[in-house]
Amino acid sequence: MRIALLGGTGDIGEGLALRWAYDTDHEVIVGSRDPEKARAKAEEYETELDSRGVDRKVTGFTNEMAADRADVVVLAVPAYHLVDTIESVADKLDDCILVTPAVGMKRDDDGFHYNRPKAGSVAALAAGAAPDGIPVVGAFHNLAAGKLANLDATFEWDTFVFGDDADAKSIVVTLAGEIEGLRALDVGGIANAAEVEALTPLLINVAANNDGLHDLGIHIE
Repeated sequence: MRIALLGGTGDIGEGLALRWAYDTDHEVIVGSRDPEKARAKAEEYETELDSRGVDRKVTGFTNEMAADRADVVVLAVPAYHLVDTIESVADKLDDCILVTPAVGMKRDDDGFHYNRPKAGSVAALAAGAAPDGIPVVGAFHNLAAGKLANLDATFEWDTFVFGDDADAKSIVVTLAGEIEGLRALDVGGIANAAEVEALTPLLINVAANNDGLHDLGIHIE
């Protein structure tokens, strides 16, 4: 399967790209608005993998070209760029799944807070911007990106997955579970997105106010 990470040069994009390239045989494509940046990052990821004895090809393209080549497109961009990113690649999306880990947040003196959009959730914004027939699935919201990108690090985390297309959601659950140490839990449809998205600022606040919890994650028992 071909997985394109639009915004794959950023923190969560880097972590997912490295883990899928390291733990699976899926083809990983890095997307960016800047093709040179995408290619440079893809080479950086290849070098990191090679240093661990993993010979994998990671390619870098513009977001449009990356989306055109993918079966699954992960929108690894901030919430405020999400709709623009989808619209910029809309005519390249064909028979693929869109995955959004984006969370809307705001910050004040007390910490981080969930910034719920009028649509009800960031995932609902993505679903509204997606072309007809292209399913949107939410996943990977609550992962510590730095630890995810550190291939020396181990973890035992859960990620909550939601979406209205059962087949698309099942594929994303499988892809998530192929990352070693990550378990995907189905939490229903996009109507439940806000509850998942709101956990991210909570976890950031917990990490900021408690020693030794910088790279915390969620694990349900």
